[in-house]
Amino acid sequence: MYVHVCSKHVWCDIICLLVDFYVFVGLLVFFLDAELLLSAEVTLDSLEIYKNHEWISSNPKVYFQCSGEKKSNLPDVKKTNHVYKFKGEESFQPLTDFQSKKCKRCGFYESEHIKFDDVFDEWEFCPSDFSASDGRYIRTKDKEFNATFLCPDCIKHDQPTKIDSHLHPDEEGHGMRWTIMIALISVAAFIVFIVGLFVAYKYWQKRKRQQEQARFLKLFEDTDDVEDELGIDSI
Repeated sequence: MYVHVCSKHVWCDIICLLVDFYVFVGLLVFFLDAELLLSAEVTLDSLEIYKNHEWISSNPKVYFQCSGEKKSNLPDVKKTNHVYKFKGEESFQPLTDFQSKKCKRCGFYESEHIKFDDVFDEWEFCPSDFSASDGRYIRTKDKEFNATFLCPDCIKHDQPTKIDSHLHPDEEGHGMRWTIMIALISVAAFIVFIVGLFVAYKYWQKRKRQQEQARFLKLFEDTDDVEDELGIDSI
């Protein structure tokens, strides 16, 4: 009886493990499909400021910051009405990165020595802002600044309606790679599930044979006990 109960428990444990694994793989595939943005870096391509908020110092101290993230100081920006071009390799780059399609609260600021830092502009910075084919986004505020950002990975993972697949084969190829990866994960999970069921079935057959052998041996033991009680000698 103990062997029979134990066999049922082992069988249930194997099935539960297989189901848990398959659910985990399914959730993994779901999140890969839902959140295709995995560290899409944003760099500053150009910046021009139109005014200096600091009255004491002639050189502004400009920085970029998103809510909850560190400051990105822009030490090269020292003059107003001058277009500063960047390579994307500077020490303060990238300015930020998107881990998902969720927006961030970001802005340009000017450090102040006496009072609170001045704000050039604050806005909801989103991956969907980069709708241009080259992954650029231009942010302008009257009498404050004009900035151009770059995020090539943002446009790769944006909505298909914003990308002409005939004009941008690289983006189409990137999406195809994701599709192939998800398909391979699904196939691998299905194969593992089938193999697991086969192994569990073979194990169940083995345990069943052991139970039958145990019952067969117990039957002979019971027969011997009866003969001993009746005083019948074995031939």
